[in-house]
Amino acid sequence: MPDWTYHPLRQAAAAVLGRRRSQRTALGLLAGIGSRPAGARLIARGFGHRHPPRHLAGDVVGVPVTVRLGLSVLPSVARQAVHAMPPLGAGVVEVGPVSAADVETVRKAAAGRTIPLVVRAADPEVEAALKPHVDGFTRDDDPHLVHVSDPSVTAAAAALEEPGTVVLARPGVLVESGPGWFARVTEAATPTAPAPRLRDVGLDPRRWPAWWWALLVGLGMTGAGLGAAAITLGPVLLWYDRDYLGMTLHDLHAANHHLVHFLQHDRITMAGTMVAIGALYTGLAVGGIRRGWPWAREVYLLSGAIGFPTLFYFLATGFVEPLHTATALVLFPMFVAGIRPTPHAPRWRPAPEGPEPERRRALTGQLLLIVTGAGLFVGGAVISVVGLTGVFVPTDLTFLGTSAQTLEAVNPRLVPFIAHDRAGFGGALMSAAVAILLLSAWGWRRGEAWVFWTLAAAATAGFLPAVVVHGVIHYTDFTHLVPVYIGIALTSTGLLLARPYLCAKTPTPPGD
Repeated sequence: MPDWTYHPLRQAAAAVLGRRRSQRTALGLLAGIGSRPAGARLIARGFGHRHPPRHLAGDVVGVPVTVRLGLSVLPSVARQAVHAMPPLGAGVVEVGPVSAADVETVRKAAAGRTIPLVVRAADPEVEAALKPHVDGFTRDDDPHLVHVSDPSVTAAAAALEEPGTVVLARPGVLVESGPGWFARVTEAATPTAPAPRLRDVGLDPRRWPAWWWALLVGLGMTGAGLGAAAITLGPVLLWYDRDYLGMTLHDLHAANHHLVHFLQHDRITMAGTMVAIGALYTGLAVGGIRRGWPWAREVYLLSGAIGFPTLFYFLATGFVEPLHTATALVLFPMFVAGIRPTPHAPRWRPAPEGPEPERRRALTGQLLLIVTGAGLFVGGAVISVVGLTGVFVPTDLTFLGTSAQTLEAVNPRLVPFIAHDRAGFGGALMSAAVAILLLSAWGWRRGEAWVFWTLAAAATAGFLPAVVVHGVIHYTDFTHLVPVYIGIALTSTGLLLARPYLCAKTPTPPGD
C-alpha cells in the first residue's frame, strides 16, 4: 500500500508548514480527491482498502459502523476528515472537543457525509445544537473507546479483538504511518485459515482453486518467452515468416546487412518481457492469490486485461503470427479461470512491526518501483503507437543505415512484418508495467519476501536481455538505451532499499 505519499514528502511538508498545518494539508489533499467518486475509488484501491471482515463491524454509542476503526480529529479539520476517511477504510469520524464556537463548522462538515460522524461535545447546549446534524455523541470516560497516538498496527488490531471496542486514531498516526494504516490494521485483525491442499481438491480441473490456473498462465508465459528466445537465437524465421515475406534469412541479409540483427533485437527484448510477465504472474499466483490477498487477483486481472487484447494489433499490422495466436488461445481460458474470486479464508500472517528506519527506507524503495512501473507503461504505450504507425524511431534507421521507404521498396510486407514485432513488444511491456506498478503499490508489506523476489526476477528477465542484445549487435546509441539504464538504476535501488523490510522473517502460515 503506497504510504510513500507521506514519506519523504511528509517530512518536507512538516519542516516547511509545521506539524499541525502539514496534517491539515495532507487531510485536505486526500479529502479533495476522495470527495469525487473516481477519486474515492482511486484512494480505496491505491491504499489497499477492501471490505473488512464482519467481526470488525459494530457500533459507536449506538451508531452502526462497518468497522470499529476510525479517526478522531479537531473541528478545524472535520470536513477534510469526513471526505478523506471512507475510501481509506475508516468506519467512523469523531470530532472533539466541540465548543459552542465550533457548532457551525461541525454542521458544515456533517453535510453530505458518507461516514458516521460522532461528536465529543463540551456541554449539553452544544449537543442540543448538533443533535439534528450528527449521528451521536461520545464521552471522554467511555471505556469502549480507545484513542491511539501510537501508529502500532499490532496494538490497534489487538484492541479490536474485544467485540465492543472502537479504536480511534489521532491524525498524527496517519502522518507517521501513512494513510494505509487503516487497511494494515484491518488485515492484522482478519482471521486466516489454511488454503485447500491437493488431497482436498483432487485432480478434477473443475475443482482446482483459481491460483492453480493463474500459476499455469505464469508458467505458460515463461515457457512461451523462452521458446521465442530459442527461435530468435536459432532459425530467426519460421516457415510462416518465410511464407509471409517470400524471403529467406539470406535474402534479408542481402537486402540490409543489419536487418536480421534488428529483428533479433526486437524479438529477444519481446521474449524477455514475456518471461518477466511469467515471473510476475507466477509470483502473484503463489504468493498472493493462493494466500487470499484480494489485490493480487486484481493485479493479475488488470495486467492480463491489457496484455491479451494486444493480440488484435494484427488488425493494424496485417500480419497474423500463428504461434502468438495459438499461445494466446491456449492461455486465455486459464487466465479466465484464474480470476475467479477465491472462496477460502485468507491465509496470510502479518509480520511483526520492525524498526521505523527500515520501513521508511522501504517506502522510498516503493516509490522508486512505482515510478519505474509508470515509466515502463508510458514506454510501452509509445512503442505500441510507433509500431502501429511509423514503425521506426530515428535511431533505428540510423542503425539500419536506410529508410522505411527503401525497405518498402525491397518488399512491401517487410515493414508490416517488423511492425508486428514492435507493436507486440509495446503491448507486452504495458502488461508487465501494470503488474509491476500495482504489485509495488498494493503488495508492499513487511515480510512479503515473494514480492521482492517476484519483482527482482521480472526486472532481471526484462532488462538483462535488452542490454545484452543491444551490445551484441552493436546497437548502443545512448539516447535509445537511456530509458533502460534509468529503469535498471531505479529498480535496483528500490529493491536494495526495500529488501530488509520485504524479506523480514515472519511466522509460517499453517499448511505451507
